[in-house]
Amino acid sequence: MAEIFTRPVKAAKIIKNPSWEQLREWANIEETTTCFGSSRYVTRIRSRSAKFTDILFGEPNAEQRRWLEEIQATLGTERLIQLDRVMGNHPDFRLHCRLYVPVDHARLAYMWGQSLFDAPPEYAESARADLTTVMVGKWRDKFMERRVLVDPTTFTTYALGSDYMGEVKKSFLRMAMYWVKRHGGLGLHAGSKLIRVRDARGELVERGVIFFGLSGTGKTTLTCHHHFLEGEGEVVSIRQDDVVMMQPDASCYGTEDNFFIKTEGLEPVSQPLLYKAATSPRTMLENVWVNPDGAPDFLNYTLGRNGRAIVIREEMDYTDDSIDLPRADIVVFITRREDIVPAVARLTPEQGAAFFMLGESIETAAGDPAREGQAVHSVGTNPFIIGAFDEEGNIFMRMLRQNPGVQVFLLNTGRIGGRGVDHKMRWQADGSKMGAKIGVLDSTEIIKQIARGGIRWERDTDWGYEVAVAVEGVADYAARLNPRRYYTGEEYAELTRLIQEDRVAWLAKFPELAPEIPTSLGL
Repeated sequence: MAEIFTRPVKAAKIIKNPSWEQLREWANIEETTTCFGSSRYVTRIRSRSAKFTDILFGEPNAEQRRWLEEIQATLGTERLIQLDRVMGNHPDFRLHCRLYVPVDHARLAYMWGQSLFDAPPEYAESARADLTTVMVGKWRDKFMERRVLVDPTTFTTYALGSDYMGEVKKSFLRMAMYWVKRHGGLGLHAGSKLIRVRDARGELVERGVIFFGLSGTGKTTLTCHHHFLEGEGEVVSIRQDDVVMMQPDASCYGTEDNFFIKTEGLEPVSQPLLYKAATSPRTMLENVWVNPDGAPDFLNYTLGRNGRAIVIREEMDYTDDSIDLPRADIVVFITRREDIVPAVARLTPEQGAAFFMLGESIETAAGDPAREGQAVHSVGTNPFIIGAFDEEGNIFMRMLRQNPGVQVFLLNTGRIGGRGVDHKMRWQADGSKMGAKIGVLDSTEIIKQIARGGIRWERDTDWGYEVAVAVEGVADYAARLNPRRYYTGEEYAELTRLIQEDRVAWLAKFPELAPEIPTSLGL
């Protein structure tokens, strides 16, 4: 254990659990108040410090120890806020979370604190919390450095030089996922909901659904959607939009009370629930453009494309008083491809574990223009894993095998037939993109029909998984979303080879992965 992480946090003054009114008053110097009465803040750092994050197992090195000693000295001159909150709302999963942050950055406590649940008053005086994060936002001013030091042994994080609320939020969720793994579960970077629909026999059935997906693939959009359910008794209950904790019986504990959503492109037609919540007086906006009249403009990217909002879950339609799932009956891996990956495929447990490990999407122009269209990977679509990735994939496969009623799917929210073998977008003579866009309405209907059993499947001989050949509610599915219709036989075969090579190379990085995981895809 790193001794320095066990030292109590000391400061010139520690203010324990001030009121929300006091926190907002302290944060007022940084606030722009919108026409709705909500608060908007602009940060200097506008994304997580992933490249500057060190996971420490054992003693810190000399440079890390220097940073930690400087932190101790810096905090000794600060007025610090101590904010105690609770993650989870289930009797078997409630973690005491404690944030320390200078009063100058009170908005971090104001925003993060409202994402979790109230803590009992006695928590304020406890010597240690289950999970602790110390934010030192001015560090970059003094030392021109940005670092996040994570000690899984003591469940403590020091975040230096960042004033981004997402850094606070993810520091606790990262540690919580590791805590759950050590206690026999698996933390998943996934949204969750219940869908109650009538099946082919007209009987009302309830399905728990979890959605995996990298940023920009549509995870929050699909999690927070009502699927236009209109039948008697049919309804959606939104539970979580970011992280759930799966147990060996496939039940899932929720983590947060409110949602930290991405606001890029948010508009009322395709995302009515999120738009309504994002324009509430109780919402807190971060790096979202606000017009001179006080109106937020979610289509203006002057402040970057990572605008965020804390939205109040209870103000969203289709939520209830629970954040947990009795069971994840349906597991969906969302990818965004633009070639031959089908709109939806049904997977075996081993194939599900393979796509968990692949964490697959494509690079965009906003990320790396030089690699636009090429595959990118993130195990579990989860940049916050502590420990061996192989272990997580093996645990996930074991959980799926132990729960044979759980169905696993791959969902493509990109385009069919849009890119060639060179990864470049293909264009038609009239200047439009080739292929067929898989729209939000397509994806929401597919999810609804998965729950209803309204999809006809056939086995794909190239990949071994089942692909949809007909989807109720999508009349032109077979014609419009069949990948083979957009390529010659030679082009299709070459794209198949390229995707297989990429998947083989990625999965080969994990030598401790159970061998049946890559072989399940014929690799």
